[in-house]
Amino acid sequence: QVQLVESGGGLVEPGGSLRLSCAASGMLFSFSIYSVGWYRQAPGKQRELVAAITSGGSTNYGDSVKGRFTISRANAKGTVYLQMNSLEPEDTAVYYCNLKKVPAYDYWGQGTQVTVSS
Repeated sequence: QVQLVESGGGLVEPGGSLRLSCAASGMLFSFSIYSVGWYRQAPGKQRELVAAITSGGSTNYGDSVKGRFTISRANAKGTVYLQMNSLEPEDTAVYYCNLKKVPAYDYWGQGTQVTVSS
């Protein structure tokens, strides 16, 4: 059974930084061949892409986080990271880790709360 465990969320002041981690286990295939990403959902809004990284290392970012957030992966550890800098109140949301291998494999973590407030 695939498990994705997120950590690193919390309360931070505007302009601050957080680093989220997502540790994956129980995959049928090696972690390295999955695409992994971070999504977020704020109250009353749809879930949206924050950042994603393919098995080959190509990255994709949501427009609102470009230049502030960086996604990376450590395949040997089965872990994906999201470094978030210059945080804004609008970044407040539950952040979810996603592990995907098309067409049939699509897994989600339980989410971690990020709150940006003074």
